[in-house]
Amino acid sequence: MDMREVFAERPVLAIMRNVALEDTLDYAGAVVAGGVKIFEVALNSVHGYEQIAMLRKEFGEDVMIGAGTAITPERAEKALEAGAGFLLTPSTQAEMLEWCREQKVPFLPGALTPSDVAMCVNHGYHTMKLFPAGDMPMSYIKSLKGPFDDTEYVAIGGVSADNIEEFFRRGYLGAGLGSNIMPKEAVKAKDWKTCAAYVAELVKRANAGRAAYKG
Repeated sequence: MDMREVFAERPVLAIMRNVALEDTLDYAGAVVAGGVKIFEVALNSVHGYEQIAMLRKEFGEDVMIGAGTAITPERAEKALEAGAGFLLTPSTQAEMLEWCREQKVPFLPGALTPSDVAMCVNHGYHTMKLFPAGDMPMSYIKSLKGPFDDTEYVAIGGVSADNIEEFFRRGYLGAGLGSNIMPKEAVKAKDWKTCAAYVAELVKRANAGRAAYKG
């Protein structure tokens, strides 16, 4: 199931990777308070599956919770059992494209090259996670959208407060941030109010970029 409508409504994704277990709910609460209501929890984190279950119990259906690095059906099934509502991969994998299509699981596949994009499109996925977006020229999305005009991309890797607006100005449907989503010092100090305000500013910049995109 394609994720286009989801990211059209929730353009900023919070990526949780190796967040301390005891900080999980406070950390996520600050993200949600800042206006972000979609998460990717990395399955190769120490407490990934447990954190998915915690977030699902805490936020219910108000927040979308995805499982990242879902690179095998076994990982995917375990994540769905924990409460994940969608899956993400860092790369284009035929096995996962086929599995998610057969299981009717919402999926944001990773892609980088035109060949990756073509494989995703051929499996029915027109919305992809472009990774690592920050290592590519900002004009790269325009190059991809030339031959693949019915595709959309969520920028992952290298997105920060300094460039998030530019990603959206260039035509990205969404953007995901990991440790850059909140100031490291504020997280370390457990200053969740400051963290929430920082996230709110990110959302503001993302919306400004979306408004400026000419298409």
